[in-house]
Amino acid sequence: MTPRRGRRAAAGALTAALALTTPYWLPGLVVTARMKLFAKVNGDEGVSFPNATVGADRFQEIYSHPAAGGRSRGAALSDLFWYWLAPGAEVHQEHLENGPRYDEVARTTLAILAGPSQDLADAAARCAAHVLDTTVTGDTALVRLRDLMMPVWAEFFYGLVFREPCPAHARALIVANAEDVVNSLKCVRPRHLRRRARLTRYLRRRIAAGEVPHRLPAGLTPAEQAYYLQGTYFNTAVVQMSEAMAHLLLVLAQHPAAQDALAADPADERYFSNVLNETLRLYPLFGVAHRISTDDIPLGEGTVLPAGSVLCFNYPEYHATGHPDPQTFDPGRWDRIAARQAHHIPFGVAANRPCPAWRLAPLAMRAATREVLDRFTLDSPVSHTRSIPHRAPCLLVRRDRPLPRRRLTAIRTFLRLRDRWEDVGRGWAQLVLGAWMVLDARRLRPAERYFAAHDTEGRPLAGAATPGPPASGPSASCPYGGRAS
Repeated sequence: MTPRRGRRAAAGALTAALALTTPYWLPGLVVTARMKLFAKVNGDEGVSFPNATVGADRFQEIYSHPAAGGRSRGAALSDLFWYWLAPGAEVHQEHLENGPRYDEVARTTLAILAGPSQDLADAAARCAAHVLDTTVTGDTALVRLRDLMMPVWAEFFYGLVFREPCPAHARALIVANAEDVVNSLKCVRPRHLRRRARLTRYLRRRIAAGEVPHRLPAGLTPAEQAYYLQGTYFNTAVVQMSEAMAHLLLVLAQHPAAQDALAADPADERYFSNVLNETLRLYPLFGVAHRISTDDIPLGEGTVLPAGSVLCFNYPEYHATGHPDPQTFDPGRWDRIAARQAHHIPFGVAANRPCPAWRLAPLAMRAATREVLDRFTLDSPVSHTRSIPHRAPCLLVRRDRPLPRRRLTAIRTFLRLRDRWEDVGRGWAQLVLGAWMVLDARRLRPAERYFAAHDTEGRPLAGAATPGPPASGPSASCPYGGRAS
């Protein structure tokens, strides 16, 4: 072989090797580039916790401080959050500033989510059974767990809001809205505000017709009441519960011993609680909770966080502290330590607006999980990250009709390879779409424009120019892996 041919052969071999190994090295580089780009665009706004000054042992102290209660006003990051949360970020419970309007909205939410535990569990079980029995009809199915569970929670929360069974057309509107929110939040799809507007119009019609059997916040206009229902129940609740179930079921698919134990003894509430605690410790639904200090916060030794500071509380980092093996899935650790004694706040902290579904979520998830495990075994070899942008691919097999080992191995190999290659295209999509949406949010400045014309109770400011309608989009999440609210 001549030297020239040898060089060509070597170059060809190198090119082929790079192409074949792309799924193993390219996604990580794209994620790194995306984070650097987001950080550059957003500047150095924000103080992350825990940090070198405030360690994990003081995380909850700072999080619970009375001055760590600002929500949106005064932070440039809020523009991105409001952009993703549209429409109606200005009345979303997570983003309302403290005051009478927030208090009224919070009371309404607690009333709608309330009910006897058994009734709530039975409702979740009925919704899960209906969706599973109408969606998965064969002996096996390849599904995306988040997609499988989203209609379950669309029906469940529709039932809580309207106190009636969810019709097919309403479920379709809710699922389309929730999927658009979470997909754009994860930067895998651009947002489609027209899709979300269809649900808004539906809710406004139901409110105008007096068909919501709850007393909605009187301080909100009918349009704002529709946004409140859409944002709280059909964005945040549906998305968060679907994500939580996707994490839980994917954990069970990848840890057969835990799956078998739950399937064998579905009445073992303690073990389910251990598995759920461990799942939410490893994969918290909140990535970074974003707050604005309303007053100085003393840190000790003469150090003070000044009023107006943007505080970013990093849940994954906090949950990883205090354990000798933080990356290991070990439900048994919760037999050795109480959740209240651990660095573990899956539903936030009581002193700073915990998730209003902290009581409802575990019992509803347990009921839905029992319905899944009663019908299927789960198996999945795919990657498992906190953001699960792949929507948790999984194989469902009828529990009484197991697959031959050879066929199961072939399906697992297919899932693993597909996941690797999808990660390549998804990484580029997240880089491009994420950068575009961050820049677009900076251009539109929805939160900044809103507070330039309104006070924290939503009242127009005297003499303020009236801006155009606030531009917004899906759920709340720091660009550095923030929450999927």
